[in-house]
Amino acid sequence: MLVLSRHKDESIMIKLGNDVVKVKIVDIRSDKVRLGFEAPKHIEIYREEIYEKIQKEKADEAESGLGEVIGVVVEGAGEVLGAVLEGLE
Repeated sequence: MLVLSRHKDESIMIKLGNDVVKVKIVDIRSDKVRLGFEAPKHIEIYREEIYEKIQKEKADEAESGLGEVIGVVVEGAGEVLGAVLEGLE
C-alpha cells in the first residue's frame, strides 16, 4: 500500500491506462477527510462498503444463475436418458 500525506486543497493523480483520476483533499475535520474525485464518466468510483455489496450481489446472482443452468442441464439429461432407455425396451 502506498501511503501519501496531503494537506487541504492538495491532490493526488492516479493514471489508469490512458485515463487520469484526480483525488483532491476537500476538507479535514477531526477524524474525517472529505475527498473530491475528478474522473472520466466511464470510471466507476465507490465507497468500499458499497463496492463490496455490489460484488456480493453479483456473486449471488451468478451463483443463483449457475444453479438454474445446472437444473436445466440435469433435467434435459434425464429426458434424454429416458428416451434412450425407452428405445432399448
